[in-house]
Amino acid sequence: MKNARNNEVADRRSSSAEAKAALLNAYRAAKTAAEPVRIARQAERTAISNAREERRVERERVKLEEQTRIETEAAERQAAAEAAVAAETEARERAEKARIARVVDDEALRKAERDRRYANRKARQA
Repeated sequence: MKNARNNEVADRRSSSAEAKAALLNAYRAAKTAAEPVRIARQAERTAISNAREERRVERERVKLEEQTRIETEAAERQAAAEAAVAAETEARERAEKARIARVVDDEALRKAERDRRYANRKARQA
């Protein structure tokens, strides 16, 4: 649109208003035309966000399972170690009791032998 040199204020105002209206209409048309693209991008972002959340939940589930497995294995190792310690302690106690029993039996045999010798000596003297 060619500007004439003798534009009046009213002409300039109306030209400005028409230009603003044309820009606004162009903006509205572009926005309407871009609406399906915007909706598609929003849907894509939502899908990406949902997939990211699912992966995060899966990672947490796997981490929890791994932690549970490690704790279970640790508990099993602890129980096995405690059982081994208990078995070793029991074996020591049995060995100690057997040794004490042998010592007591040996003492009883020595006493019986001493008593027999004493009785024989008394029998010879009498």
